[in-house]
Amino acid sequence: MIGYVTLGTNDLERAAQFYDQLLKEIGASRFMDTDHFIAWAISPDKPALSVTKAFDGKPATVGNGVMVALAMRSTDQVDSFYKKAIELGAKDEGAPGPRGKGFYAGYFRDLDGNKLNAFYLG
Repeated sequence: MIGYVTLGTNDLERAAQFYDQLLKEIGASRFMDTDHFIAWAISPDKPALSVTKAFDGKPATVGNGVMVALAMRSTDQVDSFYKKAIELGAKDEGAPGPRGKGFYAGYFRDLDGNKLNAFYLG
């Protein structure tokens, strides 16, 4: 149902470097790239993640209670994706582990403070 999720950034180049390296871990790459917006996906017909400078020209801010959840193929992929995010400078918001019956997830904040999680259902 979700086509894409967009996160605000105040430093597009820094966010691009972070997400280029992080999303490569799950086979995603850039498929749209402008001076103000970059989007990554595993395939252009699959859901995407993008970053953008705020349209109104004001500083991008983090939404309280907002989180982007990225589906992984296994618990091992959750672990490696989370580890890569932390290596790239993300902040821990909850190390990978079981979070209920059949749900395994790791939580982190990107370089702009946006909250994400890598999860596996199974």
